[in-house]
Amino acid sequence: MLAAYAARASSDDPLSALEVGEQPEPQERPGWVTVTLRTSGLNHHDLWSLKGVGLPPERLPMVLGCDGAGVTPDGDEVIVHAVVASEGWRGDETLDPRRTLLSELHPGTIAERVAVPAHNLVPKPAELPWEHAACLSTAWLTAYRMLFTNAGVQPGATVLVQGAGGGVATALVQLGAAAGLRVWATSRDEAKRQKALELGAAEVFESGARLPHRVDAVLDTVGAAVWRHSIKSLEAGGTLVTAGATTGDPQRTELADIFFRQLRVVGSTMGNRVELERLARFVVDRRIEPAVDGTTPLPQARRGFERLAGADLFGKVIITH
Repeated sequence: MLAAYAARASSDDPLSALEVGEQPEPQERPGWVTVTLRTSGLNHHDLWSLKGVGLPPERLPMVLGCDGAGVTPDGDEVIVHAVVASEGWRGDETLDPRRTLLSELHPGTIAERVAVPAHNLVPKPAELPWEHAACLSTAWLTAYRMLFTNAGVQPGATVLVQGAGGGVATALVQLGAAAGLRVWATSRDEAKRQKALELGAAEVFESGARLPHRVDAVLDTVGAAVWRHSIKSLEAGGTLVTAGATTGDPQRTELADIFFRQLRVVGSTMGNRVELERLARFVVDRRIEPAVDGTTPLPQARRGFERLAGADLFGKVIITH
């Protein structure tokens, strides 16, 4: 079958490790289902995999991709949940210390077909376009958990999204606005700030700018570059939800601020199957159209990866099958 895969690892030039070509068909195993994919989505996780992060040499070559939507052998239209729990795990799969994402231990979704545990299939609402369905499993699910499970905010609250433009940040703006939150967003790029306004942000600011007032929650995937700004931007008793560190770990934790103003710092990773099902329904019910940067056919998947690695990305890159 045709697939985009990591043939090797290259920390300096990750795209040189990408190949688009034939890979083995998914292996049949008890309790698993093979899905014929209609669409899949790219994430920065795929670039990290090409760099060799979390993907040791003995697992190569590895089909890339966490996001996907397609059709089962019975004709059911489904969204693929990317978090695969270890055998015998019970409960929230994101808390399983041995959990993996598709494309880490098991082949991923940027292929004609993918095999996943039956539990990892979520019904795709008929009203949800295939391109939008492929947005949800990773970045949008991460945003959903950050906002609705971990931030502890209610409609009318003000939240700050750091780094508008990335997949998670874009989803946070759209989900937050749809849920009745007042969403503020930051970006170094004027064009990205304007796009955030178009997607529902109430106000936008340059990264690090002084805000009109403090906020109830900060939602961050950036890390070191905005950490102090995030802490200083919170109301007393507010919450910082962190789900990434694209600029690394902060050198200062700002502990005095955290304990004196009784701030909460909450780590958040992905989301579970139940949250993915609720997210799909929420997107349909609120008529949200996830921001898509562009679509690329599977045989030309390299073009999508080049777009993902560029500086102008806004929203999701979708691979069509």
